Amino acid sequence: MLLLIALGAPLIAALGVLITALSVAGAFGIGRLIFQNGFLSGVLNFQPQGFIDAWAPLFFGAMVFGVAMDYTLFMLSGAKERYETHPDPEHAMIGSMRTSGRVVLSAAAVMVAVFLTFALSGPLAPKEMGVILAIAVALDALVVRLVVLPVVLRLGGHSAWHQPKWLGRILPKVRFSH
Repeated sequence: MLLLIALGAPLIAALGVLITALSVAGAFGIGRLIFQNGFLSGVLNFQPQGFIDAWAPLFFGAMVFGVAMDYTLFMLSGAKERYETHPDPEHAMIGSMRTSGRVVLSAAAVMVAVFLTFALSGPLAPKEMGVILAIAVALDALVVRLVVLPVVLRLGGHSAWHQPKWLGRILPKVRFSH
């Protein structure tokens, strides 16, 4: 709903949620590979349990979804601002990538470094949390936000930014500017 209200385009809002789900799914897959199957257990110095802790899916899902949606809103608000002043989808996404892409990448690098410090801990739970969140943030920033999102928006063209008239009457008007 936040993306729909902020961006006013149902297709972009739906795509933002769907590609964020890719980040969550990727994080769970890698978490399973490492902590359930034991891949990298020697490097990370732990004994695999053969399962993922019960708290993990809810916790990681919420954390990764929150961080990813933050990046999504940041990138797409810049694109919307450009699209409103110059209605060219390619120009909007390139301009947003030029200004927001570096910020997203830098923020993700800081978060990955912080999360990886948990991988140095002794207990398995913080290690699991740090490794999965670091991988999820890196995957989300490098692949989903800086590759998939621009490609999807470019392929969507003007239809991605289309707002039906009936929806425009009921949504609040949100304008972005720097």
